[in-house]
Amino acid sequence: MQHRFLGRSGLKVSEISYGNWITHGSQVDDDAALACVARALELGVTTFDTADVYAGTRAEVVMGRALAGVRRDQVEIFTKVYWPTSASPNGRGLSRKHIMESIDGSLGRLGTDYVDLYQAHRYDHETPLEETMVAFADLVRSGKVLYVGVSEWTAEQLRAAAALAAELRIPLVSNQPQYSMLWRVIEAEVIPACEDLGIGQIVWSPMAQGVLTGKYRPGEPVPSASRAEDANGGSDFVRRWLQPPVLEAVAELVPLAAEAGVSMVQMAVAWVLRQANVSSAIVGASRPEQLDESVSASGVVLDDDLLAAIDAALAGVVIDDPAHTAQASPPQRP
Repeated sequence: MQHRFLGRSGLKVSEISYGNWITHGSQVDDDAALACVARALELGVTTFDTADVYAGTRAEVVMGRALAGVRRDQVEIFTKVYWPTSASPNGRGLSRKHIMESIDGSLGRLGTDYVDLYQAHRYDHETPLEETMVAFADLVRSGKVLYVGVSEWTAEQLRAAAALAAELRIPLVSNQPQYSMLWRVIEAEVIPACEDLGIGQIVWSPMAQGVLTGKYRPGEPVPSASRAEDANGGSDFVRRWLQPPVLEAVAELVPLAAEAGVSMVQMAVAWVLRQANVSSAIVGASRPEQLDESVSASGVVLDDDLLAAIDAALAGVVIDDPAHTAQASPPQRP
């Protein structure tokens, strides 16, 4: 496993992170979840990403159990705040009240005194950005949070937050966007802004919710028990890609991967890691053995000819218009 700096900070993260959106506390039972984390650790993953809203806070509980026997200085634990975790009028968003209450809830569920990275899960248009950033600054100074990040923010929002972070002298170091061979929305504006600001990308869905594994074939039924049929999240998103032109384009990638001597999974994850400004790619699993393939993408190098062939195969189906954001194009990742 190789490690990279998170943005221009001094924090190193494994270039493959383990995330438990959808899986822990909902899609798979606890024993399987614990086994997946154990396998990730065996494979050298040190960075673990979750959120308070995943599985209605259950995902944090399971992650905390899974990492309970691991030395705290050997892992980086990331979580997030924004989405509702209660029916209270103040139970969502990035107000000072919600942030302060949410961090204590997350720390308790994770069984730790601090998180390495606390991320604003979306931009809050109802709360002044200054209020949010001051609350984050107080958490950093209290020692409950070491670094601050965001998820799915626009370039303009990132620049405004970075200016306040500089004034408050707190480390705003990351953005967590959707990014894959098929979804390249961040390339036009977000990545250039982040390169200027010293913010690194921790990307989710590098395999486009499984579409880039090649298991969805044009003209064939959706595989049973696949994520496309999962009612817990992701099914609508996957259906965005389950169109003949997309599946036919992805099918053209199969011989390219074979010629390069890598699997489709390895190629999809390695492609993301090859791109500018990416610090880590998040992968998940419902079975431990799935991680052997995805985590092995660490260190895989795709040459320029292969990258050009991938672009040619996917021409016409890639989404790269900044107008298509996770905030504006439902369904959203929770």
